[in-house]
Amino acid sequence: MVGATGLTIAGCTDLDETIYSRMASEKYEFTDADLEATIAPVYSSLRDVYWGWFGMADIMDESSDVWGIPNRIGIGWGDLYISLHKHEFNSGIGHFSVNWGNNYAGVNACNQILANEQVSGSELIKAQVRAYRAMYYYNLFDLFRNIPLDTTFVHPDGWTPEQAAPEVTYQWIERELKDVAEHCGEDVSLGKLSKYAAYMQLAKLYLNHDAWFPEAKDPSYYQKCIDCLNIIINSGKFALAPNYSDNFMEDISTSPEIIFGIVFENKYASGNFMANLWIHNAGRARWNFSGWATGGGIVYPQFLDIYEEGDTRLENCWTGGPQYALDGSPILLDGEPLDYTRELHSIDNPGCYPMESWRLVKYEIKSGDFGSSYDDVPYYRYADALLMKAECLLRLGGYNGETEDDAAALVTQVRARNFKADPAKAKVTAAQLKGGSKYNYGHRENTGELGGEDHWVEKYQGGDDIELGGLLDELAREFVCEAHRRDDIIRFMIKGTNMNVYCGKSWFCKDPEADRHTDMFPIPQDALDGNPKLKQNPGYTAAN
Repeated sequence: MVGATGLTIAGCTDLDETIYSRMASEKYEFTDADLEATIAPVYSSLRDVYWGWFGMADIMDESSDVWGIPNRIGIGWGDLYISLHKHEFNSGIGHFSVNWGNNYAGVNACNQILANEQVSGSELIKAQVRAYRAMYYYNLFDLFRNIPLDTTFVHPDGWTPEQAAPEVTYQWIERELKDVAEHCGEDVSLGKLSKYAAYMQLAKLYLNHDAWFPEAKDPSYYQKCIDCLNIIINSGKFALAPNYSDNFMEDISTSPEIIFGIVFENKYASGNFMANLWIHNAGRARWNFSGWATGGGIVYPQFLDIYEEGDTRLENCWTGGPQYALDGSPILLDGEPLDYTRELHSIDNPGCYPMESWRLVKYEIKSGDFGSSYDDVPYYRYADALLMKAECLLRLGGYNGETEDDAAALVTQVRARNFKADPAKAKVTAAQLKGGSKYNYGHRENTGELGGEDHWVEKYQGGDDIELGGLLDELAREFVCEAHRRDDIIRFMIKGTNMNVYCGKSWFCKDPEADRHTDMFPIPQDALDGNPKLKQNPGYTAAN
């Protein structure tokens, strides 16, 4: 019965002890503090969803055109990460099972709380839990589309759920968020889901409608998206942080930009492992951080090339070249200076060498800390609200008295803090945003061995044929490594085709695809094995 969805639930939240039922049977009178405590399992599940191993922070980017994890020659990694990069998806890849299980664990926690009449008697708590549940279902829908939709906790023995049609699930998520948004409360504080977070989730639902339903495109969803975003923007509760890096400190509770954030803390709730994933073991000496480090991640040079001169987001997010310890001395690796090179060999043939690739430093690394595992995570930022509105205005050609020039002004507003040394460079026009991408798309790898002759495999595609390519580049620079990229490049289309960037373009060692079936991931094999009512998504065989 605990597995209310009848599906495989990864061990993320222990729901075995039914403390809520015991409280209700004793006619316990809940205080506000009690009610806040009841939603702890709902919220804690979100940590695993976002930053659990193989979680959303991985799957949304590792299948995209920004970063990945190759075979690290002499170190390891590779295997399933290579399949993610090349879009050779199969139902046995661990990322799919983990994201399915973690999100359904969140759904299950919500259903359990909502099943208790006394707990759900609070309009505020009930609305927030329903919004959390809609958020978990949003993730599942986005990733897998054809999913079971279950809103109850107690089921008969042997019960298993049916898959709902995508249109039914979409409409249910929309209806839930519209019903509860105004009842989620005005309090904006880190770790709490307010009405503004609910409207942000609803805006995301509207923004991606046409990407999810390409045969039923409807511009009115962009209008609805703007209407939701205007509630956030016009509230006066949010502002851009003075510095880009303010949103990625260990403690982001003072940033005015955070619409919704996930709290991480060393002793009780650690998990942000970006520094640990990216930094070479020897490179820890730069900060003297004490945690594990593997040097797994790589950033594609094709992506780094889209940064503009003077854009401080490049140095805020990435470090390259020779590395130095806190005392200024060169860091050595096997007697040689540790030098992160910009250029890469291959994802798997032969792979990438230990010093290849710049490294991510976007999330704060403090001297002596375990890495970035204590760093809070911005789930929704005000900058995202502004750029989402700009995108909708550009797609609509204007709306409700606002024009494409207003869209350009919103993008310029977000860019301004990154060009303080030369403010004129921050200004962009609607024509630039509607122009092509600067990303030099195409297959590009070096199959030679380090120290030997180079063997370049290059198939140029470029980005001039991408609709709103200038805006797509801006989204990449602003939201790199924030679990954004997949959802962005499934929305942006290649002119004159029915293909989006995610499927139709190539980068590093990933090639163009024949169709768009990889827009959604395959249903995990363990979920299929556990529920005979489930059918595999189109384009995938039952075995993959």
